[in-house]
Amino acid sequence: MTEKPQLFGTDGIRGRAGEYPLDRRTLFHLGAAIANVLARHRTGKPPHLLLGRDTRESSPWIAGTVAAGLESAGACVINAGILTTPAVAFLVREHGWDAGVVVSASHNPYTDNGVKVLASSGIKLSEDWEIEIEEELTRARQLSVSTAEPDGDCDHHPASRLAEELKGEYLRWLVRLAPGTAALRRLRCVVDCANGAASELAPKLLEQLGIEAHILHASPDGRNINQACGSVHPEEMARRTAREGADLGVAFDGDADRAIFAARNGQVLNGDIVLYVSALERKRRDALPHNLVVGTLMTNFAVELALAQHGIALRRAAVGDKYVLEEMLRSGAEVGGEASGHIIFASVARGGDGFVTFLEVLRLVVESGKRLEQLAAGLHLFPQIIRNVRVAEKPPLESLEELQRAIEDCRRQIGARGRVVVRYSGTEPLARVMVEAEDATLVEHHARRIAQAIEASLGVQRIGRERN
Repeated sequence: MTEKPQLFGTDGIRGRAGEYPLDRRTLFHLGAAIANVLARHRTGKPPHLLLGRDTRESSPWIAGTVAAGLESAGACVINAGILTTPAVAFLVREHGWDAGVVVSASHNPYTDNGVKVLASSGIKLSEDWEIEIEEELTRARQLSVSTAEPDGDCDHHPASRLAEELKGEYLRWLVRLAPGTAALRRLRCVVDCANGAASELAPKLLEQLGIEAHILHASPDGRNINQACGSVHPEEMARRTAREGADLGVAFDGDADRAIFAARNGQVLNGDIVLYVSALERKRRDALPHNLVVGTLMTNFAVELALAQHGIALRRAAVGDKYVLEEMLRSGAEVGGEASGHIIFASVARGGDGFVTFLEVLRLVVESGKRLEQLAAGLHLFPQIIRNVRVAEKPPLESLEELQRAIEDCRRQIGARGRVVVRYSGTEPLARVMVEAEDATLVEHHARRIAQAIEASLGVQRIGRERN
């Protein structure tokens, strides 16, 4: 058995829609493999699964093809149509279904897509189960001599009444989580739905909470998901928040498991800042077990230093909310998350939920009586640059001598109050370079040099950077 899944990354199977492994034949066999593995663990009983998807133009046929494969192996599929990943996780857990399947590529462009599989507890499958599904898929593809597209109902429309009931159940749960005060109904918010799965749910949630909201990017057309909007592109949301004089703004990603915020002054607050303010508030209420939070290798070093001043330790996990959750469960932490906006509150949900994060931030604002920028005033993030280099293959990074020399030189110069992290993306063919330190000039220089070393060794194209 291999040590790591080959198709499953940190957030499911992902790729370009229509190409392997997201071609119809593979997707059909994937559905059957998922059903067979679940049935094996249920001692032969037919598994029941909930299926949801985002708004990409490829999502309906991908969902339908996976559903046809599931049903060909005896599974019962409950199709909820367009639904956020966290909603699927909640409903699977509440109804005791065997698994959830979500067709989404999260924050990626519409040309990409993916298949996420959630366990009966609502959390992402363990790597052991992912490996088992991959082995089942490999056997099925080898036994299938036909190269024709599989038969089956590849539209597989959901039963609209049941789909609406499920969405309503999730919304009622969210409303119960919200702080029930008159002050909540006096807030004004700007909400960016990324033209994704939040486009229908977010306006309904805000209406039920009685919050005045300016809704942005809630008109999906199949191709505009995450297009210059959402959590990866929060600039317009932040500008509108400042222009409208709103109390805060929030931007979700395509499947609404991430949330990035803006304060009234237009300042963008990423997941690192939300992690910081949430930890401080919980410690104040004596609701932060072990005075501990969980971040990742990419969590800004300034967060670790600032939390330490308040007696709070930061424990780092590998990048990916599934790894954050694993470390939270091991350590007993209540709060964990990533700069990208995946924030987990363990007593509420066992995965990132952008709506839950939004409600928790609203709670902080309402109960403290402070503006969001005031809550974050004690944290000054170090200059940080993330460069992405597209790669054709992923050999061990330690085997690239020029890269290792560039990394060691960077570490010598930035010293103990800086960090460099180089890793492969778990969801895309990318190498990611992160450099942070107090000296912005050094950060820029070394991020560029390390990216160039990767390009010289195996890179195809440098495709962008993020700066904090």
